[in-house]
Amino acid sequence: MKQQSTVLIVDDQEFARANLALLLKGGDYQLIFANDGPEALAQAIKHVPDLILLDVMMPDIDGFEVCRRLRAHPLLAEVSIIMVTALADRSSRLKGIEAGADDFISKPYDGIELRARIQTITRLNRYRRLLMERARFRWVVEQAEEGYLIINEDDEVLYANHRARLYLNLPPDTKEPIAESFLKLARRQYHCEPKEAWPNWPLPPVGKAQRYLVRPETKSSRSFWLQVDRLNLPDGADVAGTVCLRDVTKQRNTLRDMYGFNAMVTHKLLTPMVYILGSLDLLSRHYRTQMSDPDVAELFETAHAGGKRLNRDINDIVQYLRALPGLAHGGVAFNLTQLYPTIAMVRTELELDAVNVSTPYPYEGCLENVHTLLSTRAVELILYEILENAKKFHPQQSPTVDISVSCPSADQVCLRISDDGVALSPEQLVQVWTPYYQGEKIFTGEVAGMGLGLTMVSTLVWGVGGSCHLRNCVPGPGVMVELNLPLVQETEIDLDDME
Repeated sequence: MKQQSTVLIVDDQEFARANLALLLKGGDYQLIFANDGPEALAQAIKHVPDLILLDVMMPDIDGFEVCRRLRAHPLLAEVSIIMVTALADRSSRLKGIEAGADDFISKPYDGIELRARIQTITRLNRYRRLLMERARFRWVVEQAEEGYLIINEDDEVLYANHRARLYLNLPPDTKEPIAESFLKLARRQYHCEPKEAWPNWPLPPVGKAQRYLVRPETKSSRSFWLQVDRLNLPDGADVAGTVCLRDVTKQRNTLRDMYGFNAMVTHKLLTPMVYILGSLDLLSRHYRTQMSDPDVAELFETAHAGGKRLNRDINDIVQYLRALPGLAHGGVAFNLTQLYPTIAMVRTELELDAVNVSTPYPYEGCLENVHTLLSTRAVELILYEILENAKKFHPQQSPTVDISVSCPSADQVCLRISDDGVALSPEQLVQVWTPYYQGEKIFTGEVAGMGLGLTMVSTLVWGVGGSCHLRNCVPGPGVMVELNLPLVQETEIDLDDME
């Protein structure tokens, strides 16, 4: 529907108002009327018209005074005013200009000329309002906490607001053209994760996969996360779309910390509690009638050992809360010589029968001085989550798991963990790193867990500049998780943190 322009006609003579109304009939105008100065001011405040046709010769308050009052009003100062006057002398026109009139029409006026002037002024007013709306919108976008970019079909950046320029390390001058594509700018400073969601950029990702830009942790700063959303514009727009960059660092770290804490409580505290409560239960029921002193001593020893383990694990939790998983200097750096015992511990807790570990070189010696940027606690959680998934999604919950470790470069270690369970669809392979995603065709709520485990894995790995991939085994069945973890040299590790 075409937008109408509002025209206020002010004249103390009824036939003059009717004549102007007839002249403008059939145009795209909403007409309102006033028969004197005070009513003109009231109607103008009420409707804020696009144009006022203002008669000069009126009783009480003439058109010049009405014009001055309109220009003094903050809401009406920019409204266009055409003064309709029988005064043709130069001094009257100067008085009207001084009062703030935009144009003059002398009585008797030419109808065609008056319509042309009104059309021109209302068209200019619509253009001016459009510019003002754009200016307001631009101001809002520039003040936004999110980064916004407009890109074309070739991924060239046509516009970037202040926050987007800050995130992408661009000059603050918005008039300076941006020579590089968005993806090239992003990859210069961030890791594009998950890798599987980015090959078809700038098209939307497959399924409901989420894209992230991750700046890994350093010794002086924590990891930084941007969620990348592609917003499609309406049909007919001459650009490909809008990119929104949202800082989700706090949410990702909260998710990681929450999952890590819950996993630690579950897997570290329940096992010793079973020993303690089981032993005490047997003592309470059978001590007086069926147990010998050696049996009692053995149960007391079991309960005592469980209590010590529980105390140790509680201390670990306190340490975890004080120093969250992250870089080596944020916790105890994971030494690769601990890989075998760590896998053995996780295997025992999960009651897995077949877990095979292989390395392409002698275990001792070569790995002695090799540490990951991830902490010991972080690696434990990662291995637990991946092996638990292997068991949870195996048809008989008894997978055969193969783990291989290699160092493709001096600054990276690669862990490949494969099982013989089920294969995943392409959509599932992309979405496994998405929070709360579970590998069900239709959500039933019956799959154990919250769908946060692999999200926690990706948060930890991406947060230190590593990468993680999940693909189907070839030949199948089963899937393989590949983790590429950055390494640090021995001299970079804070020895005060080592156990």
